[in-house]
Amino acid sequence: MAKTAEILEIPATITERGQTTVPAAIRKMLALGKRDQVVFRGLADGTVVIAKKQGRADETDPVIGKFLAFLARDMATEPARIRSVPKSLVARGKSLVKGVEVDLDAALPEDDA
Repeated sequence: MAKTAEILEIPATITERGQTTVPAAIRKMLALGKRDQVVFRGLADGTVVIAKKQGRADETDPVIGKFLAFLARDMATEPARIRSVPKSLVARGKSLVKGVEVDLDAALPEDDA
């Protein structure tokens, strides 16, 4: 297993039937359990990304679905434009939410009319 600061690389063998096993470290990273599904995304530069399959946002929110489709197309056609988020922006975001607690299961408050 070769590991760099940004990329975890684990070799895997393809069987005669075209199958492989998702390595344990990748299953743990993606929080994959038995019977979970994955999705493979092929980028224009030949890179393939594997991710845990989620429910389709475009089935519940057409605006988010269109935005995600736009992002997917842009990443596939212009992979060189993908950049990591600057550390300064991450730090700024963390400072803005420092001490804020959120209950994701709580009901949303009523809108003031």
